[in-house]
Amino acid sequence: MRRRALLSAPLLLPAAAAAREARDGAGRTVRLPGKVARVLPAGPPAAILLYTLAPDALLGWPARPPSPAEAAFLDTRAAELPEIGRLTGRDNTANIEQVLRHRPDLVLDYGAVRGTFVSLAERVQEQTGLPALLFDGALPRIPETYRRLGEILEREKAAEARADLAEGIIAEAQATAQRLAGRRPRVLYVRGPRGLETGLQGSINTEILEFAGAENVAARGLGPGGLSPISMEQVLAWNPDWVIGIHPDFPDFARRDPLWSAVPAVRARRLALAPFLPFGWVDFPPSVNRLLGLIWLPVLWGAAPAEGLARRVADFHALFYHRRPEPAQVEALLRNALPR
Repeated sequence: MRRRALLSAPLLLPAAAAAREARDGAGRTVRLPGKVARVLPAGPPAAILLYTLAPDALLGWPARPPSPAEAAFLDTRAAELPEIGRLTGRDNTANIEQVLRHRPDLVLDYGAVRGTFVSLAERVQEQTGLPALLFDGALPRIPETYRRLGEILEREKAAEARADLAEGIIAEAQATAQRLAGRRPRVLYVRGPRGLETGLQGSINTEILEFAGAENVAARGLGPGGLSPISMEQVLAWNPDWVIGIHPDFPDFARRDPLWSAVPAVRARRLALAPFLPFGWVDFPPSVNRLLGLIWLPVLWGAAPAEGLARRVADFHALFYHRRPEPAQVEALLRNALPR
């Protein structure tokens, strides 16, 4: 994911009275105010991470406010927060004046921690006078990230509950991947209403597939990279065991389209729609919401029992999203996620 900042000339804030230091996921040591109560997320992944731990510290949503369908799964107050602009990603809209208008104590970013993104955090910090922390968005680092953020926000108990559950989910997924070694399901993950974009080897967008024991056929076919367009000729040549889409229009389109319906997995009804409310289970955005995907994917390809899945989904929502969904809501989430 490309990131850039729409920031202008430096404008410094007064130093906080009782400062302390914290290390972020890139190994940077950042000076923080004594109390961090107002946090500005730099992009959607950071907003989701922050919301799951401390919704009262979230100043707003970087991309757009939740839709009514998304808000039905979220804390009411948090769902009504405004759009505040984003500092990272493809459609950056925030500038220094917008950032400072919200009076944040901290700017939080979450995702890749390569040099470009570290430089962005440093630039935000220099130009705003605000501390800017960057945490590693890789799946195995989620428990550590919760614990570090919990210390920073003085939410250690809440952070530990989420870190513990994340550790259990990750350990289960790793055990499943070990059991599937040598007979991994070959999976194609597709984005968009026509299913003609996917993630390549090393992409955070498809990291979850191999983590849950599958083989990403696009990674084998196209090698390393981020997101990439694909053709139907490639799809037919790869002949995946499973096709997983994330756009709600894709399954119906694939069943009607003569090319997609010629794919053996589609003909055999091995076409699943990843749940996307309030956030995607595989991607979009790639944040801690992907933990639900790690619970679901082994069930999809028969490596874990379906019994208890609905309860686990509801329990996850209650803890991470601060709202327990109704049984009918969970049933709707799973309807196209577990095709019969």
